Amino acid sequence: MLEELSISSLGVIADATLDLGPGLNVVTGETGAGKTMVVTALGLLLGARADPGVVRNDAGRARVHGSVRLTDHPDVAERAVDAGADLDDDVLILGRLVQAEGRSRASAGGASVPVGMLAALSSQLVVVHGQSDQHELLQPARQRRTLDSFGDDKHRQALRDYRAAFEELRSVSADYDDVVSRLRERTQEADLLRLGLSAVEALDPQPGEDAALVAEETRLGHINGLRLAAEEARGAISADEPDPEARDALGLVAAARKLLDTERDHDPRIAELADALASVSYALVDVATDLASYVDTLDSDPARLSWVQDRRAALATLTRRYGETVSEVLAWSSEAARRLVTLDDDDNRVQQLRESREQLRADVASLGAALTRSRQALADDLSGRVTAELAGLAMPDASFTVELDPLDSPTVDGVDEVLFLFSAHAGAPPRPLQRGASGGELSRVMLALEVSLAGTRPVPTMIFDEVDAGVGGKAAVEVGRRLARLARSAQVIVVTHLPQVAAFADQHYVVVKSSDGTVTTSGVTRLDDAGRRRELSRMLAGLEDSDTGLAHADELVEIAQAERSR
Repeated sequence: MLEELSISSLGVIADATLDLGPGLNVVTGETGAGKTMVVTALGLLLGARADPGVVRNDAGRARVHGSVRLTDHPDVAERAVDAGADLDDDVLILGRLVQAEGRSRASAGGASVPVGMLAALSSQLVVVHGQSDQHELLQPARQRRTLDSFGDDKHRQALRDYRAAFEELRSVSADYDDVVSRLRERTQEADLLRLGLSAVEALDPQPGEDAALVAEETRLGHINGLRLAAEEARGAISADEPDPEARDALGLVAAARKLLDTERDHDPRIAELADALASVSYALVDVATDLASYVDTLDSDPARLSWVQDRRAALATLTRRYGETVSEVLAWSSEAARRLVTLDDDDNRVQQLRESREQLRADVASLGAALTRSRQALADDLSGRVTAELAGLAMPDASFTVELDPLDSPTVDGVDEVLFLFSAHAGAPPRPLQRGASGGELSRVMLALEVSLAGTRPVPTMIFDEVDAGVGGKAAVEVGRRLARLARSAQVIVVTHLPQVAAFADQHYVVVKSSDGTVTTSGVTRLDDAGRRRELSRMLAGLEDSDTGLAHADELVEIAQAERSR
């Protein structure tokens, strides 16, 4: 429930605070005094688009703050806290600042939030009805949503089941169309994969083979140089014929060792060096032996070299197409094989998708028929209730009918369109609401709908902006009576020009316009009983102190009090 509304520099309102209470809160005032600015302020708190033109000319910015009690709405409170808001004893402070240059800021519980967050928080708390809502009610989509909101949990579940099946059908149909439309492309892709896999299978490359072939080709291409280097190196270590001058490595080491051995008994260090030379001799013998063995393996094989070169060329063809290395080619081959299995399964997939689509079409048709039956029951009930309410709103011969018109094809919202039909006089054929109701009649239809829906979609606060436009006389009294009935189960805030409506107020506020000759401002005042009599008299007779007006005001208040006591 809204507990307080504070307005600063908004339109003609310089500064005003409304302490709103439960029940019916009525705002009145002379034409042009700024009553609509109260609704504008509420709209800003609810996330409406900010118009810089509403900022007072003598101010650079307009501010609106509102206190909302969330005791019975823990889910909204939790969402506000998640957005960074602080709550004071379950009260959330919403704020909106509109600057003259066009910028706008929003806050919740002291935290800066996106404007959309205000709308999200208030969507479960407040419903606003104004002239724009009447025009919106003429749209088939709004009429369908209105009828669905009249349903119970069973109806809402039927709607959820239908929408879930429809969305699944839409998804499966899209997959089916995609597979079928791309079938030729996917067939071509499969053919290319088979060609590549065949080429890989024919060569049967092994992991690391490309690097091994590079090494082998290098070796075979330099076989003569390798043999010459190995033979000369072996000869330098150990000549085939003994060298009397000991010029090979083994002979030189042996001579050096012999010199050291003659003196080894005279110094342990000399002995260590002599032993080291012995180890060098053994190592040289091993190296010479290995070089001899290595030379024996160096057979010139032009045929092998040619094969290696041809193999490398063949592998290069694969690496140009499928990867930088043989390992990457093998990885591509594995992935291509998996992809080919998927592509080769297209026929089965098409069949499966076709069967799923047909089953889902049957499900959508069945669930759609069930939803239509549920809507038809709601339509009959709502038609009777609204017609009865219209009779109470001084339209005894009017009728309201909710009609279902089958669609050519199902949509996410069902298999039928909802139409609101209206007839103002007995015997007159029902016509679509947008063609069959005048402005005043449309106002009463909207109010009758709201009264009928009040028990099925309760919200803490309802706001009506001159919903009584075009209404007068007895019908105006009935409008006030029904707004008072709505106020028994919700907080109702009404901006009105009708004294018959204002008489039913639990809290009555008047917007008073004053001028110092240069600047016009308005203030909002809560009226006591005496003030209410004077305001109602002004609204009735145009004079605050008219005896006739005051008497009529007393009569209206008595009617309202009798209604509340029922």
